[in-house]
Order: sequence, then C-alpha cells, then structure tokens
Amino acid sequence: MTGEPNTRLADLFGLAGWSKGELARLVNRQAAAMGHPQLATDTSRVRRWIDMGETPRDPVPRVLAALFTERLGRVVTIEDLGFVRHGRAGKRRDVRNTDNPDGLPWAPERTAAVLTEFTGMDLMLNRRGLVGAGAALAAGSALTSAMHDWLHTDPALAADAPRLDDPLHADPAGFDRYEAAPIGSQEIEALERSVEVFRAWDAARGGGLQRKAVVGQLNEVGGMLAYRHPDHLQRRLWGVAANLAVLAGWMSHDVGLEPTAQKYFVIAAHAAREGGDRPRAGEALSRAARQMVHLGRPDEALDLMKLARSGSGEEILPRTQAMLHTIEAWAQASMGRGQAMRRTLGEAEELFVSDKADVPLPSWMQTFRSEDLYGMQALAYRTLAEHEPAAARQAQYFAQKALALRNDGRQRSKIFDYLSMASACFIADDPEQADRYARLALMSMGETSSQRTWDRLREMYRLTGQYAGYSKIEDLREEIQLAMPKSTAKRSRRGQV
Repeated sequence: MTGEPNTRLADLFGLAGWSKGELARLVNRQAAAMGHPQLATDTSRVRRWIDMGETPRDPVPRVLAALFTERLGRVVTIEDLGFVRHGRAGKRRDVRNTDNPDGLPWAPERTAAVLTEFTGMDLMLNRRGLVGAGAALAAGSALTSAMHDWLHTDPALAADAPRLDDPLHADPAGFDRYEAAPIGSQEIEALERSVEVFRAWDAARGGGLQRKAVVGQLNEVGGMLAYRHPDHLQRRLWGVAANLAVLAGWMSHDVGLEPTAQKYFVIAAHAAREGGDRPRAGEALSRAARQMVHLGRPDEALDLMKLARSGSGEEILPRTQAMLHTIEAWAQASMGRGQAMRRTLGEAEELFVSDKADVPLPSWMQTFRSEDLYGMQALAYRTLAEHEPAAARQAQYFAQKALALRNDGRQRSKIFDYLSMASACFIADDPEQADRYARLALMSMGETSSQRTWDRLREMYRLTGQYAGYSKIEDLREEIQLAMPKSTAKRSRRGQV
C-alpha cells in the first residue's frame, strides 16, 4: 500500500460509473466465474484500492481488468489499472516512476504476460461485439522517453543478466489462457508461414477482415512463450510474436482502433528486442510514427522516428534505413518543412540504391520495393503540397512511377497511390486527371476493409470543394458521399476513437 490514491484506477472507476459496492459485488461474481469462488471483496477494500493505493492480490487485478474491459468497450490491462503485475511475492520489479506513468517499457520478464493478457482482452471484445473506444493515444514523446534506455541496451547482455523471477516458469495465475508446452522447429515454421499468409491478406484486402485471426494467433504464441524453449527456438518464437504484433497493430490502425494499435506496436518492439532483433524493434516503432502522422501529430512522429532509427542498431540494412527515412520525410512534409523533407528523401534514395542485396532481407522488409519507395515519396510531396502547391508536380511524378510497378496484388497500396495522384492533380489545377484517378480509387475501395483508405479519400474530397461548379467533379463528389461508409464519420485528429 502506497498511501497515495491510485489515480489511474480512480479515473477508470469514474468512467465506468459504478459505486464502490457495485464494483465489490461484480469482482466477487466475476472471480467465481473465473474459478475463484472463495473471493470476498467488500466496499472498504475497493476504497483502499482507489484511495490508498493498495494493490490487491491475484486474481483480483485480472478480474478487474476483465470487468473494466467489458464495461468500457476497450482493452484495459493490469497496468492500465495502475497495478504492478505480480508473480511470486516481492520478486517483480516496479518499472513505473514519475517519468514513466504508463509502465512503458515494462520489465523484460513481463513481455509474454502482457502480450497474452492484452490479446486475451482484445479477443473478448471481439467475441462480444464491442469496439475499442474512449481511450487516448500516448504521446510519441512519452513513448520515446520511456523506451529509450531500454531499447539501447544490448539484448544479449540483458538475456545473460540474473533474473529474480523467470517469467517462463512463472506462477500459473499469470498465464491462465494457455497450457504451456514445448514446441519444435516444425511448429515454428508453420507459424512463420502463417505470418506470411496474414501479411499478404492484409496488403490485399485491408485489416478489417483478418484482425481477429491475427490477434488470436498472437495470443496462442504468447502462451507458447510461457514455456522455456532452447535459445534458438525461443528467439524465433519471439520473432513470430513481433511480426504478429506488428500485423495486429497495423490492422487495428487500418480499422481505426488507434490506442489498441499503439499498444500492439509497443508489444511488437518488446518482443523483437526479446528475440535480439533490434532492427525489427525499430521498424515496429516506425509503425507507431506512421500512425501519428496519419492522426495529424507529426511532431510526435518525429520523436518516435529518432528512437526507431537510433535504436535499430548497427546491423540494420540500407533498405530498412531507407524505409525509415521515408516515414520521417512524411512527418516533415506534414509540418511544411520542405527543405528537410527533400533532404531526407534524397538520403532514402541513396540508401535504397546502395543495398547490394548481398544479405537476405528479413521477411518483414521484403514488401518494401521500388514502388513502395516511390509511393512514400508521392505521399510526402502530396502532403507538402498543402504548404507548397508547386510540390504537387513531384507528387504526380512519383505516384505515376509507383502505379506503373504495382502488379503484386497489394490493392491497398495501389489505392493510396491513386489518392495521392488525385489529390496532387487537384492541387495542381488538373481536375480532369484528378477525376480519373479518384474514380479508380473509389472503384477499388469496396474490395478492401480499410478505414485508412476512407480517411485518405476524405482528405482528397476536401480538395474537390474548389471545383464546385465543375459538373464532372460535382458528380464525383456525389458518388463519394454515397459511397462513404456511415461508420466513418469524421474522427478526431487528436487520437481518440
């Protein structure tokens, strides 16, 4: 007991709208349903949790997390409640402090438990038809500050350090969703193949249709990590976890579940580093940066990109560095920093062509090809054109180059290129060409399940307003209004969902 109020629990308690007596009764009922009929929580105990900072014993934190998740319709974890995850008494270290109120990063030994708990809660929301809502994104600067020292430590040295409590042999209460058992290389190969299937589906069809399957697979992998395998297998299993967590985050972002997406990106960075793959950890954080730019927070994206680039280690390949540069350039373009953007894109081009392909690309980088470089350049110039209209011509040039190479079934990327081209044409006062590419995008969007494409279409639609008297564009505007899903009413650009 700290003697200080648990402000995080108090805030969530206020949002839930329960009385302390109601919460005590719900805890007892939920605990009994989870196999703990002996629990007897009362109003005074709930008051001590909230007002005095008392941390309840297992299984109460997990019970509370489940209750708040269902009540609020978004994933609420033990950390979100302001509690430190307990294994054996007194042996887990508290990583929270005044500079790190969110417990990010958590102690390395907690990654498997956090992963399993978060995915389990996410699946519960899926099963009950709820949606993640009402949570806010953590600021990019806060994530950067919390993760900087952790990401820059040597994973090999961290792995050799003595552990007070090995989570892979932790108390069963921490891993109640999976019966830990050993697996072999064949099973891991099958998991790695499944990642490729999910990744291809996401690129072709968007994140909405397979998100639940990816989260479920990640939950299973989290349970597998509860068993200590030989190091070479354990590293591969962490790699699978990192890849699935990135996909779960990207799919969540694709359908507008922004705080959920951010948590998956952080989980992915932790998993990658647990497996000793610092470039993968950096790439996971770069996804969070792209998310920030999309949500209109480019300054925070730049904070994350500094960490992603510096924390990726010396083994990072030139093509990976090029990809990271394009994201940074997009953030710079969003802030109207044309000179910096052009310099960063120039560096990206140099890095991309310097890749001699003498080292095999990791699986997660094999989809960043020439057309993807061109597509990001088009997006950056199209974004800069909001500040410098002359940049629209360069956006058209790169979008055309990207589209000429798009023949691999990645439909969502092609839609984004169409929209970059259409937007650039509108800014360049070429409504005829703009109409053509806008219609190509609109024609393709019904085949995907991606809210991001509708967000980007909405940005382009705004540019059509200056052609209100142009009959062809009037028809286009009407078609867009009819096609726009009713559920995609304009979302806040402040990170709420």
